[in-house]
Amino acid sequence: MAPRTKKPPAPEAPRPTVPHVRVAVIGSGFGGLGAGVRLRRAGITDFVILERADSVGGTWRDNSYPGCACDVPSHLYSFSFAPNPEWPRVFSGQPDIRAYLERVADTFGLRPHLRFGAEVTELRWDEATTRWNVTSKAGSWTADAVVSAAGPLADPQIPDLPGLDAFPGKVFHSSRWDHDYELAGKRVAVVGTGASAAQIIPAIQPTVQSLTVFQRTPAWVLPRADREVTGAEKWLHSKLPPSGLLRRSALFVIRELQVDAFVRRPQLLKLVQQVALRHMHRAVADPALRAKLTPDYRIGCKRILLSNTYYPALAAPNTEVVAGGLRELRGSTLVGADGSEHEVDAIVFGTGFHVTDLPIAERVFGVGGTALAEAWKDGMEALRGSTVRGFPNLFFLIGPNTGLGNNSMILMIESQLNYLIDALTTLDSVGATAMQPTERAQRQWNLELQHRMGRTVWTTGGCRSWYLDEDGKNTVLWPASTSAFRRATRHVDLAEYELIKRTAPVGGALDTEAVPA
Repeated sequence: MAPRTKKPPAPEAPRPTVPHVRVAVIGSGFGGLGAGVRLRRAGITDFVILERADSVGGTWRDNSYPGCACDVPSHLYSFSFAPNPEWPRVFSGQPDIRAYLERVADTFGLRPHLRFGAEVTELRWDEATTRWNVTSKAGSWTADAVVSAAGPLADPQIPDLPGLDAFPGKVFHSSRWDHDYELAGKRVAVVGTGASAAQIIPAIQPTVQSLTVFQRTPAWVLPRADREVTGAEKWLHSKLPPSGLLRRSALFVIRELQVDAFVRRPQLLKLVQQVALRHMHRAVADPALRAKLTPDYRIGCKRILLSNTYYPALAAPNTEVVAGGLRELRGSTLVGADGSEHEVDAIVFGTGFHVTDLPIAERVFGVGGTALAEAWKDGMEALRGSTVRGFPNLFFLIGPNTGLGNNSMILMIESQLNYLIDALTTLDSVGATAMQPTERAQRQWNLELQHRMGRTVWTTGGCRSWYLDEDGKNTVLWPASTSAFRRATRHVDLAEYELIKRTAPVGGALDTEAVPA
């Protein structure tokens, strides 16, 4: 018998190479695109922008409901480095804002960096390589740093109501509008009376058979000083750019002057409250309806709405306002908190988003495998709204306590972008790989922030708003001026950080993804 010959071992299949980038940006709204622009300007071109949808725009892509528009003047609600002299209105609508963001992506060369259909399913810090492992539905990357620009207005919140699953009609959230479903001639219910609902209700009221509005808490509403921007204004801003800057500066100053009333002297808002009451009384003649629509808290405690059409739509003959909100559903019958019953064909939820419990926190795992959701179990917090201890080189845009009650969020985003770029360039200059806040710095920042929060109208105004988490802690808003935030984020203070240096070797040139500059 011939001796057996040992087969040589089969060659190992080559391991798939995971591409590496300097920075992975999550989201392509104002924050994500702004990050891309600032990274390129800083000479950092090795980055990807991961977007779960098939186009850019963030919340201005997702929210396409009838009447959708911004409640901050367009010349202020835009990037300082990308002025738009062609804004059609003082308060521009969603299509114009989304188009603006598409132009930003084109003008600043961001298309090669964009990866669509790339919803991030996991971010995991690798302590051995001091890199982030980024897993998405479109592939995986490793990254030296991650910028979370997913935003707080990304994931819709629909209340868990008894009987909702068995409702036979159409149901959708305001940020997931079904444009294939025709509401005209239908019996429609709108649940919620926040900023989205205040735009949807006037837009659909004239065409629906009946409109039932379930209002848990009434909002304060002020007149909306909107108009078309004239051709002369557009020409001037186009031919003489400093005129556009002057307009932006004036809008900024007006809003900065309002800050004191919100954060230190809420009693100054009494005059504004009287303006809101007169605005309601001019549009609503029925005393019973006025009583339903009059808030029992100080103006500013919840988000102030701007509308000239909301009250007339609520006072229309085919509209009914149900105070106290929606309690349950029985088939196609909606039962209000007051026990009233209403037959409807369709339900539109204008019930906001997961703001204080960001879903992305459940997908982020830092030092020791700790989930960000676990680190935030007692409330979201970060150092200067940007970085979190235990999660090195993770930078937030519109992070905890960076929201505003009276000004443009683009101002806050640009301040955080300054901080991000300074952090990345500082790491290079000191020869470190990563940074994370010290426990003391993060704690001190948030203790002082919450102390200041105690004087604000959001705390003393007598309401329960989406600014507060389950424990009543305001983890959303910034309790000072945007100028103060800009000063606080102008430079990274290394005394507030622990620096991390890479000790283990990592892959060579083959694991670096080439991204066109």
